[in-house]
Amino acid sequence: MISRILLGTLACCALSFGAALAQGDAPGALPGKRDYSPYPQQDFPNRVLFGDTHLHTTYSADAGMIGNTLGPKEAYRFARGEVVTSSTGIKARLKRPLDFLVIADHAENLGLAPLLATKDKTLLATEFGQQLNQAVEAGDPAGAWKIWSQSKASGNDPLADQKEIYKTAWSRLTQAAEDYNEPGRFTALIGFEWTSNPGRNNLHRNVIFRGGKETADTIIPFSNFDSFDPEDLWAWMAAYEKDTGDRLLAIPHNGNLSNGLMFDDVTLTSKKPLDGDYARRRQRWEPLYEVTQMKGDGEAHPLLSPRDEFADFETWDKGQLGPEAKTPDMLPREYAREALKRGLAYQAKLGTNPFKFGMVGSTDSHTSLSTTGEDNFFGKVAAVEPTADHIRFDEVIGGIGGPQRVAQYAWQTSASGLAGVWSRDNTREAIWDALARREVFATTGTRLRVRVFAGWDFLEEDLARSDFAKHGYETGVPMGGDLKGPAEGRSPRVMVRALRDLDGANLDRIQIIKGWLAEDGETRERIFDVVCSDGRAITADNRCERHVVDSVNAEAATYSNASGEAAMQVYWEDPDFDPGLLAFYYVRVLEIPTPRWTTYDATFFGVKRPELAPVSIQERAYTSPIWYTPATP
Repeated sequence: MISRILLGTLACCALSFGAALAQGDAPGALPGKRDYSPYPQQDFPNRVLFGDTHLHTTYSADAGMIGNTLGPKEAYRFARGEVVTSSTGIKARLKRPLDFLVIADHAENLGLAPLLATKDKTLLATEFGQQLNQAVEAGDPAGAWKIWSQSKASGNDPLADQKEIYKTAWSRLTQAAEDYNEPGRFTALIGFEWTSNPGRNNLHRNVIFRGGKETADTIIPFSNFDSFDPEDLWAWMAAYEKDTGDRLLAIPHNGNLSNGLMFDDVTLTSKKPLDGDYARRRQRWEPLYEVTQMKGDGEAHPLLSPRDEFADFETWDKGQLGPEAKTPDMLPREYAREALKRGLAYQAKLGTNPFKFGMVGSTDSHTSLSTTGEDNFFGKVAAVEPTADHIRFDEVIGGIGGPQRVAQYAWQTSASGLAGVWSRDNTREAIWDALARREVFATTGTRLRVRVFAGWDFLEEDLARSDFAKHGYETGVPMGGDLKGPAEGRSPRVMVRALRDLDGANLDRIQIIKGWLAEDGETRERIFDVVCSDGRAITADNRCERHVVDSVNAEAATYSNASGEAAMQVYWEDPDFDPGLLAFYYVRVLEIPTPRWTTYDATFFGVKRPELAPVSIQERAYTSPIWYTPATP
């Protein structure tokens, strides 16, 4: 009885409400064909995603052959926030999960260690596989490493006629990417590292696929055994795109270990001066540069930017991976800011800028663990995972085989970095597209956020707009974009917003780095401190009037957020703008000083901190530039 009464009452109410609507007595007008929500059609990027485009697992021979036992599954689980046990038996977890990951295992002898561990029949049927297996079974992993490294140094692939070995390894990697790719929550982009190393100079590139396993499995990754010339890599990428309809891009890294080859003035093989065709191809295939990672920071160098007091940061400038020492004339062809400036000169000469790249950070970790926190740093390789053993600080990892003056030690390794991507969606396609259009920024491991727009018509009051981003895209261009013009009588107007890592350090200052090609044909640069924390004024030479407080306690490995700001924003106009000159602008955001990983380690393990290691560092972010090109008459 109760159910009948209730149903009857509901039906009566429904009829009454419908009748009221029909009589026009509704409390508000119906929207008709208008959409109430403004967001379904909104298409500009509205979120920052943080990830790593450069992680190695046991499938990289120089990781798996020296102690890394973790494969792609463990790498993805760790990146997604799960607890993973490291190769040395230590439980590890990220403070917060990553949004995306590229496992970029070396193409050279891909999958050698895990295939050896499982005694893959195809591998053990080769003489090379038998030699390695005998060393492993004899309990001589160092001997196995020596066999492999000598083979690699020869430049000849001992498995060249055994393509099935590489197909098996590659298929397992792409399958893991498919298994852990979860659009909207976590993105597993497919990729690999092409490890060009002529004369032991670093010309490595990470190749990243827009698509999935179906197209990626149609190839075997291009390796240094195929060619060490990047022009051949670009040709291979072009052929892949033509054959599959998929898209690729490549990210160079470690120019600071290339001994002048990364941004050279001549081609690698033919030694011909760069021409327009080369410039167009390099810009097409390499829209980004990995400016900061474990093997040092590559934004600027104090000898190239003597008026930049922050240029000497995590500097590796003694040589290459091998024994050859570096000479000062190599430096201009290694660092990002100088390359960006020289790119303007090439644009004026060739009509195309070969060094027009955005900037990302990533780890180059060979532990399968993408750690970038100074207080959670698992080192570059398994041998230097957290331990009180002296190897954690003293292992030689650069300048190997050379004199002591070119050696780079494990304590000099940086806990860096991350790629910040402005995207609409957490999907392969959206992230890859953001990378390709250069709407990205690099951090040295922190998750501070920064957004930049430049245009001719912005006003200072636009900083306070509720639709800041929408107005930014409609009125100007974001990081990675091109500013055409100018509007008559106006200078570029730049708007910047920055927000600290929510679990990290406050911000010290925001800087705008300008580079331009002067009338005399020489390149110039200038650094503007555009906003300073703690009420500090900006001096006549465009600097904060004093340094921010360094609150780091070396013994306790702590710091205080009593100084600095949680969020900063600024509107800035170029005071020296010349509309006839090529230029670029990028933003550098500095945090207040915090303990370096070596300081955390010394406190945790009760060991002596390396004498030359700084107690504190100022973590930072670098945005992709915005380029200005004068209007064509």
